[in-house]
Amino acid sequence: MPDPMRIRATMAGDVVEVKVLMAHEMETGLRKDAKGNLVPAHFIQEVTVVHNGKTVFSAQWSTAVSRNPFLHFRFKGGKPGEKVTITWVDNRGEKRIDEATIGG
Repeated sequence: MPDPMRIRATMAGDVVEVKVLMAHEMETGLRKDAKGNLVPAHFIQEVTVVHNGKTVFSAQWSTAVSRNPFLHFRFKGGKPGEKVTITWVDNRGEKRIDEATIGG
């Protein structure tokens, strides 16, 4: 199972600011190893963020995103103590779901 995401969700006025660090190899499938063999592609394809049952952020990624991606975005409508759930799915079908509580 992939490592947990590091998530910070904080209030800034009436806006929730979310920062997420995802531990993932993000291999393009174009890099060669020490023996000259291609390293198979392994990258996050879909990221979804849900708050109170509503999707507040979604993205479709490809090989152009670097290793251990960092995501930073804001949305309105959250309150301290509520949960934000982040899910990613990669091209091998691996999935990671983590959540954070919005801080004041």
